[in-house]
Amino acid sequence: MDPLDRLAEPGLDLLHRVDALLAAGVPEGHRVWPLLRRMQVLPGDAVRGFLDLHPAPLASAGHAVRRLVRGYDDVGAALTDPVLWSGPAASAYGQERAALLRHLDEGPESLVGRLDSTAGYADALADWVEGSRLALARTIADVLRSAEAVAVVAATAAGPPTRLTPVGPGVADAAEIAARVLAVLCVAYDGAETLLRQWAPSLAESIWRSPLDGRPRYDQPTQPTRVGW
Repeated sequence: MDPLDRLAEPGLDLLHRVDALLAAGVPEGHRVWPLLRRMQVLPGDAVRGFLDLHPAPLASAGHAVRRLVRGYDDVGAALTDPVLWSGPAASAYGQERAALLRHLDEGPESLVGRLDSTAGYADALADWVEGSRLALARTIADVLRSAEAVAVVAATAAGPPTRLTPVGPGVADAAEIAARVLAVLCVAYDGAETLLRQWAPSLAESIWRSPLDGRPRYDQPTQPTRVGW
């Protein structure tokens, strides 16, 4: 259990009150408006969804992907065994084998290279989740101790407000709390998008290209030649 998990219950209780006040009305021109438009969600729902993100499964996925490399090592070892035959078919097989070895494990575009990149991306996402959860926990801890939180609790003590005109008590305080929470979540999701852009080229499909494409194949039967009479 990390700091965000420990703050989840009191944080969500406060943010539920914040959501109720925002639903009743938001001060015109408040800095929370662009954040609400971008996130398309109230802060309580946004935090509730983020609570389901944990770094451990992503870190485990990275370890699992790296373990797959051993299987590729076994295949590579089998392909390096000497071939005790010669001729055109042996030559073609040698070319295919060398190309397959390069495809398996030679450079970042090989299968092993892509596995390493996939594992690295999983590790980077795990670090992103851990850092984002910590930043969100700090923000929630700050707003729980704030004067705005006291005003929000007082304004909702008798139950959720109805639609108010003009904006009623506690709504400006709720908007300020919402802005602080949504701002840190916007930074978090910007970080996720940055990671995807950075890693996307390394996660592209590794395409196999046979050196024998377009050449006669010695592993397939050929049509017999008809001899005229």
